[in-house]
Amino acid sequence: MSETTGVVVVTYNRADLLERMLAGLGGLDPAPELVVVVDNASTDHTPDVLAACTLPGLRVVRTAENLGGAGGFHLGTRTAYDAGVERIWLMDDDVLPAPDCLGVLLASDEDCLMAVREDSQGRLCEKAATRFDLRNPLAIKPKSRMVETDWGSRAAMPERVELENVAFEGFMVRRGVLERIGLPDPSYFIFYDDVDFAVRARRAGYRIWALRDAVLVRQLDFDQQHDLAGWKGFYMYRNLFAVHLRYGENALVRLKPWLIALAVVVLSPARGGRAEAGNVIRAMRAARGMRRLPPSSVD
Repeated sequence: MSETTGVVVVTYNRADLLERMLAGLGGLDPAPELVVVVDNASTDHTPDVLAACTLPGLRVVRTAENLGGAGGFHLGTRTAYDAGVERIWLMDDDVLPAPDCLGVLLASDEDCLMAVREDSQGRLCEKAATRFDLRNPLAIKPKSRMVETDWGSRAAMPERVELENVAFEGFMVRRGVLERIGLPDPSYFIFYDDVDFAVRARRAGYRIWALRDAVLVRQLDFDQQHDLAGWKGFYMYRNLFAVHLRYGENALVRLKPWLIALAVVVLSPARGGRAEAGNVIRAMRAARGMRRLPPSSVD
């Protein structure tokens, strides 16, 4: 079965990485019919890189302001959907797909797929969760298992691994899924928009598969440690809380954000001080306003 594909790339002030990434897309066989690049109001030479790009099917969407990764993926997915492609492949500007990566994905007749990431040294670094626990109130971090820790290396993986959440960095979805559950939620800004989408997809009955032989290489090392007292810390707390309030499977799990917020405030003198305490208090307030689910259609 032959299906058309649209790649959605979100970028912000990483022109050199983007240039290499677009070159990688140019080496794909088969080639995608559409490449949507959402430029989140970059202030570096990203517009020059995009103007010089001769990639077939390129469509540039430049925003008036930075919508964050979540807003960018919402807009890019909407653009690809409106263009009529049958599969939409989401990725950041810092990855390089192997030439056959798209072909491996398209050969699998599944609605939700994930390419498997490795670092520049060829080591497995796929952090998509194989267990994302929204049932156990004692699980402080709901992601308790991931591909990287389950298997250790790509060679040790089976051909397909079922996932419970994804990253919008190699995730492919059929348009029928969007018609049923809607688009990525832009209100997250950064962090957890991909987790939210995966939870909605799985609750609608879709299974998500990571394909061992669909290789995606990260140009940068993984760094998931962020300053919880800084602006990213606010979004990490807020969005973690929102996922629990929206999808927690029992009252105790939905109570967990309040307990985490209380613990952070109590321990703040020994941790991030007033800044982190302020972040977690504001995050709790804001997360309460995100309890309503996003629209379940693209219309």
